[in-house]
Amino acid sequence: MTPRLRPFAFAFVGLVALSAGSAVPQAQYRPSVPVRIEIRAAPIPYFEHRNPERIRFGALEFRGGLVLASSYEHFGGLSGLHVAPDGEHFLSLSDKGHWLRGRIIYDGDRATGIADAEMAPILGPDGRPLWERGWYDTESLAVDGGTLYVGIEKVHQIVRFDYGKDGLLARGQPIPLPPGVRTLPSSKGLEALAFVPKGMPLAGTLVAISEHGLDASGNLKAFLIGGPSPGDFTVKRSDDYDATDAAITPAGELLLLERRFSILRGAGLRIRRIPLGALKPGALVDGEILIDANLAYEIDNMEGIAVHRNAAGETILTLISDDNFNPLQRTILLRFALIGR
Repeated sequence: MTPRLRPFAFAFVGLVALSAGSAVPQAQYRPSVPVRIEIRAAPIPYFEHRNPERIRFGALEFRGGLVLASSYEHFGGLSGLHVAPDGEHFLSLSDKGHWLRGRIIYDGDRATGIADAEMAPILGPDGRPLWERGWYDTESLAVDGGTLYVGIEKVHQIVRFDYGKDGLLARGQPIPLPPGVRTLPSSKGLEALAFVPKGMPLAGTLVAISEHGLDASGNLKAFLIGGPSPGDFTVKRSDDYDATDAAITPAGELLLLERRFSILRGAGLRIRRIPLGALKPGALVDGEILIDANLAYEIDNMEGIAVHRNAAGETILTLISDDNFNPLQRTILLRFALIGR
């Protein structure tokens, strides 16, 4: 689809998908082992349609991207994302309860393809796929070494996996959550998760932010789970943006990925940077805007963000989009360097 047509198509299908939520997957699909799949990748050489030579966007420098596609029926709907410290191996998940892992292939610092890709259903504590018990809309992913945390939006659950031991066959165990999580809207619940590593403020804390669960002042409800100072806080909501994912930088900052959508304004992407030290029970936090982009740029329904530091010491952001399993949208992977970090 040409850039001229894409905004109108995305606006139409996005309204339907974002308002209705993901459909329940068919229950008969239940493989016992991960399935190797082929992912085709087409390069995204520039980020701005009108100015292909431009590479600096706010505090970010564009480092290329890929349009991803696969004939495998369960590919798509990707939300949370983790990229390993090597910058190559990655793990993601789909709205319909499947893991996706693989390896990003590079030519220099530009991604050129995906190798070693495989998918598997996300399993619950009884070994059955999560969606067989109605636990779908798996939207968010946080990583603590070999432990994974997955947020399930529809049922307001976070489940923990011993990925280091069992890999994609790990079984998720629900963790205790603050009472306020249960009050979130059913389709606008925990959309962003990030785990704070050792050596940083709030080390050991799981930061959870709602997509569109609002307090009386219209700000996003958020939670500090575990760690040294658990409690509730809020994130200042502005310009109709909702939260879709979060990640922690090596410098000890929370990056909040946000999405905007309306018929009149189309879709938008924004990333804010919030110091971890600002996250406290009862706090209202805001942050510096690193980038704000609309459909004049190479974006889609961006729902996953990961951060790693490359061999040159640069902080690299990797973003992935949720195509809502709609052929008029795209699964895209974008890479940026955070300038000055």
